[in-house]
Amino acid sequence: MKSSVVKRSVAVAGHKTSVTLEDVFWQGMHEIAQARGISVSALIGEINRQRRDTNLSSHLRMYVLDYYRARRAS
Repeated sequence: MKSSVVKRSVAVAGHKTSVTLEDVFWQGMHEIAQARGISVSALIGEINRQRRDTNLSSHLRMYVLDYYRARRAS
């Protein structure tokens, strides 16, 4: 499976930053946000507040992976 890397500008806690994720992770972010009834920006903001020592892109990838693993397990 090939997934292109996409860089997007997002606002996090009132600050603009860029996030680079593979397209498949952006798709996952959109699906999760839609399922929760929130925007992708709001979802990224929530995820960012939980982040500690990892960079934002890595933390977003882990969030998406954990989300789909939990869905598969239930």
